Amino acid sequence: MDQADVSEIDVSEIKLPEQFNFARHILELNQDRAGKTAYIDDNRKLSYGELAQASRRFAAGLKLAGIHREERILLVMQDTVDMPVALLGAMLAGIVPVPVNTLLPAADYSYMLEHSTASAVVVSEALWPVVQEALAALATQPKIIITGQGAASVAGALSFASVLDTAPLAEADFARTRADDFAFWLYSSGSTGRPKGTVHSHANLFWTAELYGKPVLGVRESDLVFSAAKLFFAYGLGNALTFPLSVGATTVLMPERPTPPAVFKRLTEHRPTVFCGVPTLYVAMLASDELPAKEQVALRICASAGEALSREVGERFHHHFDCHILDGLGSTEMLHIFLSNREGDVHYGSTGRPVPGYQLELRDDNGHAVPNGEIGDLYIRGPSAALLYWANREKSRSTFVGDWVKSGDKYSIDADGYYTYAGRSDDMLKVSGQYVSPIEVESALMGHDSVLECAVIGVPDADGLTKTKAFVVLRHPESACGELEDDLKKFVKSRLAPHKYPRDISFVQLLPKTATGKIQRFKLRAAEGH
Repeated sequence: MDQADVSEIDVSEIKLPEQFNFARHILELNQDRAGKTAYIDDNRKLSYGELAQASRRFAAGLKLAGIHREERILLVMQDTVDMPVALLGAMLAGIVPVPVNTLLPAADYSYMLEHSTASAVVVSEALWPVVQEALAALATQPKIIITGQGAASVAGALSFASVLDTAPLAEADFARTRADDFAFWLYSSGSTGRPKGTVHSHANLFWTAELYGKPVLGVRESDLVFSAAKLFFAYGLGNALTFPLSVGATTVLMPERPTPPAVFKRLTEHRPTVFCGVPTLYVAMLASDELPAKEQVALRICASAGEALSREVGERFHHHFDCHILDGLGSTEMLHIFLSNREGDVHYGSTGRPVPGYQLELRDDNGHAVPNGEIGDLYIRGPSAALLYWANREKSRSTFVGDWVKSGDKYSIDADGYYTYAGRSDDMLKVSGQYVSPIEVESALMGHDSVLECAVIGVPDADGLTKTKAFVVLRHPESACGELEDDLKKFVKSRLAPHKYPRDISFVQLLPKTATGKIQRFKLRAAEGH
């Protein structure tokens, strides 16, 4: 088949108006649902009518605070009902929200505040101490808006409630933005180094809902959606804001970290029908003694992204809950998933086929198409692509290549059009002159009953030749021994070509990860001195 799989949806036939503001679009879509619950967090519910009012008030409050159109505001906010209000309110005013990871050290917030030249920072009260430390390193101070009672003790700070305590922004005062105007930024998760400010338009949110949220994930008005992936993450933003709001569904928000017990609590108490997680979370859930029974939950469909979902994990989850996980690939640059499994077409161990409306190509180092079955660099073309990396022309040029986005991922495609993940381009290994995918070796290891998680890197031997090394987290750490190491090597040899098995295995307690669950193999390489 033609590798540049042209899908059945012609995006050129879907016309957005010249003036388009995604927040306004969402509020207008839900005018007739004013009494329906839009969001539920640990402390309160917010109806669609209240969401519209609060968003309009926040837009007006930002303008009253002296923040102007196209200026950035950094959102260091937990997933509560305040977060979608801040996101939508800023966009209504034409102000650019920049939601960021809530688990970063102060130095990273200092960098992001300085890099984005943010005019204001909106911060959850619980996160104020680390943001306060970040602000101390800046020469120019942004305006400070704090949720809860925290603002009372901070000189010059505004409370979130006081910003909302103003007349709502009138329709005539909504920012007259265009579909391609800057709407929001997201910082990349930093799985390969320092995060980049990725600039997205108003139209991009619309496209992810139309191409993936509705037709592939299949979110509908009757659904209760719960995303363990947070709103600051591109994947979580779609799951918990764009998709449910685009169909009038209800969303459960969780401010705390997505540990298995925290997730189980929401799955059993609220009984969501749609759940969105990442592979490391699914692994931890299945390994937990507290895993709820199928009868305790109401899951209809689940999604996974961020890392490749192994066949074993997908099959075990489906066997337990009788609910499929749709493994997919997205990126901060494409905003959400563009390659995915779908209901009725789930192939665990594969990332599926292109999402309708996107085109994919696999290319070699010279930019030529690679034959089916061979590994190549993944390029994507689709309407949700970011506009640029802020203040980074060199990286923008190397990633946004004409109509195409170079993902930085390696993939292969089989004769039936299913894509299999081979790893990040920076993580690929060349052993005995042949490419070896760390993901392939990791997947083989994951098939062993003793392995909970693992990561594979390349290390040079005494002769300077690259060999594979595995870092393994065991289900039962006390079982670590030389005999088990030999058993794991033999297990992988029985499944893969001889040159691929790990020559060295280290048993570890934890793997380094980003807050979004991606394994940071570059940190493992650095620890090995490479």
